[in-house]
Amino acid sequence: MEIWINPACSKCRGALALLDAEGAGYTVRRYLEDVPSADEIREVLGRLGLEPWDVTRTQEAEAKELGVKEWPRDAAGRDRWIEALAAHPRLIQRPIITAEDGTAVVGRTEEAVRDALSRR
Repeated sequence: MEIWINPACSKCRGALALLDAEGAGYTVRRYLEDVPSADEIREVLGRLGLEPWDVTRTQEAEAKELGVKEWPRDAAGRDRWIEALAAHPRLIQRPIITAEDGTAVVGRTEEAVRDALSRR
């Protein structure tokens, strides 16, 4: 199990605390420092069953500068979104937990983190 975190994020700290309380084994990836490639983002999106716009933090200053809210949310625009996430990792929703069964969840709630735990 791997968890992509921003240490400054309270949701990330909460997810880590719950994983620790449950004795889960996991690897931490500080994705602002160890930036995922576009291919890694594609792979995680596949595991999540989501599109890039579903995991984009559109309220971030960088998102507003890029104008992502106006970008098409369709197959033709998908790569543009993925490239933006790879170039601006702060835009990636967090935490993302990749479960051992090949799936992943955005662990912003206790329920989502427990869902990931149930998949180990």
